[in-house]
Amino acid sequence: MTTPRSAADFIVETASPAYLEPAVRATLPDRLAAARRELEECRACPRDCGVNRLEGEPGVCAIGRHARVSSAFPHFGEEDCLRGQRGSGTIFFTGCNLRCVFCQNWDISQGGEARSGGGRAVDARELSQLMLALQQHGCHNINFVTPEHVVPQLIEAIPLAIDDGLHLPIVYNTSAYDAVSSLKLMDGLVDIYMPDFKFWLPETAKRLCKAKDYPQRAREAIAEMHRQVGDLVTTSDGVAARGLLVRHLVMPGQLDEARAIFRWLAEAISPDTFVNIMGQYRPEHEVGSNRYAEINHRPTIAELHGAYDAAAAAGLWRFDERRQR
Repeated sequence: MTTPRSAADFIVETASPAYLEPAVRATLPDRLAAARRELEECRACPRDCGVNRLEGEPGVCAIGRHARVSSAFPHFGEEDCLRGQRGSGTIFFTGCNLRCVFCQNWDISQGGEARSGGGRAVDARELSQLMLALQQHGCHNINFVTPEHVVPQLIEAIPLAIDDGLHLPIVYNTSAYDAVSSLKLMDGLVDIYMPDFKFWLPETAKRLCKAKDYPQRAREAIAEMHRQVGDLVTTSDGVAARGLLVRHLVMPGQLDEARAIFRWLAEAISPDTFVNIMGQYRPEHEVGSNRYAEINHRPTIAELHGAYDAAAAAGLWRFDERRQR
C-alpha cells in the first residue's frame, strides 16, 4: 500500500539548475545544430509549417528567423511559488501557434502586434542579455511565456547566458501545444514546466483554438515534461525549484472536460501533480460575436467550485495557494 504523501515530501534543501551540470552542457552543440535544422524546414511545433525560418519565412506563428519579445519584467502576478518575494523574470514572446478565440493577450499572440511584426526582434545574444538583466534585478527564475514556436531560438540563447553567469531556474510557460521533439531538445535546460491543459475534446479544441489535435498533443507534451522534471518541488521558502505545474482555465460549460483532464493528470501523470485551477476567464477577442455565445460570459461560482471538487475527486491534492484566499 502506498503511503500518503504530504507537502513536506516536496521540499528540497538546495537546488541548482540542471543546465549547470557538465553532462548537460556537453550536449549543447548537438542541440544547437538540431534546433537550427528545425528552423530550416520548420518543425518546431505541431503545426509542422515546413517554412524556412532561417531565411525569415514566417509560419502560422508569424515569427521568422528571430524571436520577438513583447516585454520582459519581474512579474508578481504568477503563482506564489514562482513569484516569491522578488518576482518571476518573465519574457513574453510575440506570436503563437494557437488561435484561441478567447485569448486575453490576443494583440501580442495573433493580433496587431503579432501580425505587424510588433515586439522587438532579438538575436541570441540580445535574448541572453534579457535573461541576465532579470537575474540582476533579483528575480527568482527566468520565465519564458509562449515559447512553443521559438524553442530553436531559446537553444541558441541559453548557452550564451550560461557562459555569462546565468544560474536561475528556467520556467517554460506554455499552452502545451508543443512538439515533443522540441521538448526533448530542452531536456536539462528547463527546470520548471508550466503547461496549460485547455480542452479534452478535439471538437472543442478545433472550435475554440483552431487545433483539433490540441488534446492529443497536450497529453504527449505534458507526459514528456513530467518525464524530464517530475513532480514540482520547492525550496523551504516556497519557491519552485524543479518540476511540473499544470494550469487549467475554468471555462463556461466545460466542467465535463475539466473532469476528464484532472482524471488523466492523476492517473497518467501523477496524483501529486501541482495544479492551478484558474477562475479568471472573461470574454475577450472574438467571443463577443454571436458565433461563440456559449462562452460569452464568465464561469459561474458553481462551475469554479465544481472544478476544484472534480480535481479532488480525481485524487489531485496540490493546488495553488491562492485558492484559499
